[in-house]
Amino acid sequence: MILTVTLNTALDITYRIPSLRAGSSHRVSEVTERPGGKGVNVARVLAALGHEVTVTGFSGGTTGRVLRDLLTEVPHLTDALVPIAGTTRRTVAVADGRSGDTTQLNEPGPTVSHAEWSAFQEVYEDLLASASAVALCGSLPPGVPVGAYAGLIRTARAAGVPTLLDTSGAALRRGVAGRPDILKPNADELAELTGSHEPSRATQDARRRGAGTVVASLGPEGLLAVAPEGRWRAAPPAPLHGNPTGAGDSLAAGLLSGLVEHLPWPDRLARAVALSAATVLSPVAGEFDWGAYKELLGRVAANAA
Repeated sequence: MILTVTLNTALDITYRIPSLRAGSSHRVSEVTERPGGKGVNVARVLAALGHEVTVTGFSGGTTGRVLRDLLTEVPHLTDALVPIAGTTRRTVAVADGRSGDTTQLNEPGPTVSHAEWSAFQEVYEDLLASASAVALCGSLPPGVPVGAYAGLIRTARAAGVPTLLDTSGAALRRGVAGRPDILKPNADELAELTGSHEPSRATQDARRRGAGTVVASLGPEGLLAVAPEGRWRAAPPAPLHGNPTGAGDSLAAGLLSGLVEHLPWPDRLARAVALSAATVLSPVAGEFDWGAYKELLGRVAANAA
């Protein structure tokens, strides 16, 4: 079982409109809801690939109940979310049909009490007993200690479970000190962590700070991976046009699935890039296009850097 941790889960709401105009009223042509938060998105992709996956984190209030109801519809996915008194946040995406751009509005999340945080840690430790890998993803809700990810990584390490960390800001700076097996920042997060905008130098710096392997997502340029075994670059075979929502989460799912399947690094990276690109090309934000994924998987290659 692969475990994903989403401390700041969300109910993702997407409004589709013909054209977004600031300061104007709009008639929405389509509304969709889906369970969200980065770790939940990673779990949904892993489940679609056929892996048994368990999601944990926090859920509360009306939106939390809707989120959990939607999770029951996902095959291969088990809900182990911890209930809290606060209400799970919403994220609202406004998809502009004319430009193809998406405007995102993210609520901050509910405040987590000390007792709720303690309850989560007990659930997390129990779940690690049957986990083959764990992904720790996304922002921290109010009330959760800024060093939470570092502590959760250390707990997983003590249980012999490899970890992937995908977060930003102070949570990233503190989390990398826990020595995650895989760190997956984007270019901006990597620069913020290390102070360097040169990816090759920044990835090496991130490893010195504690990460075992750094897989940096560089947008249209694909990714750069620096591992103890070597360095590789991988990118889509052609420029992509579409919605990048969820592409980073699909990338993380590709890395995790390759880890538990014991694939060599070039194959893991090719899968991650193909999944990420297929997410950009999907007509549904945050999903990946199976046909595009299969086609891209045969065309993406990871080359030594």
